[in-house]
Amino acid sequence: MKFVDEVTIRVEAGHGGSGCLSFRREKFIPKGGPDGGDGGDGGDVILIADTNLNTLVDFRYARIFRAKRGKHGQGAQRTGARGEDLRIRVPVGTIVLNTATDEVIGELLTEQQQLIVARGGRRGLGNLRFKSSTNRAPRKTTEGQPGESRDLTLELKLLADVGLLGKPNAGKSTLIRAVSAARPKVADYPFTTLYPNLGVVRTAPDCSFVMADIPGLIPGAAEGMGLGIRFLKHLSRTRLLLHLVDMTPDRETDDLWDDVHAITAELAKFDPDLAGRERWLVLNKIDLLPPDEQEQCGERLLEKLGWKGPVFRISAYTGSGCQELVSRVMEHLTREE
Repeated sequence: MKFVDEVTIRVEAGHGGSGCLSFRREKFIPKGGPDGGDGGDGGDVILIADTNLNTLVDFRYARIFRAKRGKHGQGAQRTGARGEDLRIRVPVGTIVLNTATDEVIGELLTEQQQLIVARGGRRGLGNLRFKSSTNRAPRKTTEGQPGESRDLTLELKLLADVGLLGKPNAGKSTLIRAVSAARPKVADYPFTTLYPNLGVVRTAPDCSFVMADIPGLIPGAAEGMGLGIRFLKHLSRTRLLLHLVDMTPDRETDDLWDDVHAITAELAKFDPDLAGRERWLVLNKIDLLPPDEQEQCGERLLEKLGWKGPVFRISAYTGSGCQELVSRVMEHLTREE
């Protein structure tokens, strides 16, 4: 299914039904008085969060959503039926903005959470409402009010506990395949990953966390270069970042340093808060190194970076070191809760 994370739609709540002008007319009751009923309220437009959805692609084909209007009032004091609400399901993690003002209307972060985005119009009043001691036969009624209508921008930010960072071909998709049931495309060329992927990593029957893989970042990403900038926002709700570095043997320390520094710089340009988030360094592809070099690989890189945080040496391809990594991640997330 195509991944779509931003769409614009129009929502229109139902108009209220008008009140009825009616008088009671029965045999032997020539002056029965007013009996016009009120109209019904218009239906609301409601967004509902659904964990079974992970893209906004359906909104590419249906852009206008209208709730039902309220029914008009009738004689014999009969009130019009309320307009049926329109319920629209969206992925968990959807942010709703007023397109005209960029104001955030709300966020849908939990399963079945609801947000009213357009309220139905109020009902009109029938002439029975205007009967008084001085006006026994009122001919006054009111019309139903129009429902709210507005253009909305829906923006999806995936909900993940852990985000994967790295240059193209650093092995992010291979790692998420190795530790979860997610099956992103993997190949030996840059930008194999075109859209974010989510994987649930389960360390025990009742212990799991969600990992997000986004397209690789390149220098200039914050200005729109490459694919990753569009999807960096999906890391904004993560609690931990894993920064993967390709440790292929023919790469010099300066090249590795450039990779790490470039990603750090792009994060800072995009969102300083994201750049300051807890980040662990994951040195990947150690299976390509001689066995006696695997445990000490990257020492010169760490020294040049002045890296003080956690460091893991893994092979996402063979699975070496992956179990220790996910166990440490689970421990960290549990402590953070």
